[in-house]
Amino acid sequence: MITEDLHTHTFFSQDGREDMRKMIETAIGRGLVWYGTSEHFDYDYMRRNILLRGKPMLLIDAGAYFKRARRLQKEFEGKIHYLVGCELAYDDSGLVKRLYMQTEEKYHPDYVINSVHTCLNADCYFPEFFDGKSKKFAYSAYLYRILESLDAPYAYDIVAHIGYCSRNATYTDPKLRYEEFSDVLDKILKKIVEKNKILEVNTSAKTAGSPFIPDTDILSRYYELGGRKVIFASDAHDAGRIADKRELVAEKLKEIGFTHVTIPVKGKHIELPL
Repeated sequence: MITEDLHTHTFFSQDGREDMRKMIETAIGRGLVWYGTSEHFDYDYMRRNILLRGKPMLLIDAGAYFKRARRLQKEFEGKIHYLVGCELAYDDSGLVKRLYMQTEEKYHPDYVINSVHTCLNADCYFPEFFDGKSKKFAYSAYLYRILESLDAPYAYDIVAHIGYCSRNATYTDPKLRYEEFSDVLDKILKKIVEKNKILEVNTSAKTAGSPFIPDTDILSRYYELGGRKVIFASDAHDAGRIADKRELVAEKLKEIGFTHVTIPVKGKHIELPL
């Protein structure tokens, strides 16, 4: 049974829709033992002047987030293991990398999610990203961005939502399949294993053609390559989706051969049986 969910967002993220206290209380009500908020640090948007639905991205108030989260962490001690994390959206600029390292040095998050949202100077979540691009070109650009992000100089624990580009893709067949991108996916998966990082299984798949991303073909290949560190993630932006599809993910992981999920806490890895 999966009893953790560390990839969630509250009002402190621009696209979050729920108060932090309600999210924690909901996690307790759903029987989670470990719960974490991982608010967006979207400095990639700032660096590339990318608009979010036609408007500039509002950057997180990091000080306010960590202050409130640490206070709630103490308040809920003994009721749930509430971890205070962040999601750092990769960009190749030196400025963004320095800002992320400064964030870690100043606030000491309990864990860090490394993600890719932007490539080719746009967010590949939105349908307009795919205009005039073949699936091969668009997905390859995204995947090579992930490969690049794995060598980021800041400390991170989790590699997030491989397949993000497929969530709202406009192709007739949007699914990200291992067989179609095996060369670059092998490079990504091998590097995750080599760097001792944790691969996230994310149930915010939307119209990706799979109930979670990455799908079982990619997860099976990761296992074949020696990968054993996985973590469940709902990527909930409201309380309603906390722990969504956790039973399905647990079942599929066990079918592949995984025996546990891995929780990162201050650089240490804690294994919880599936």
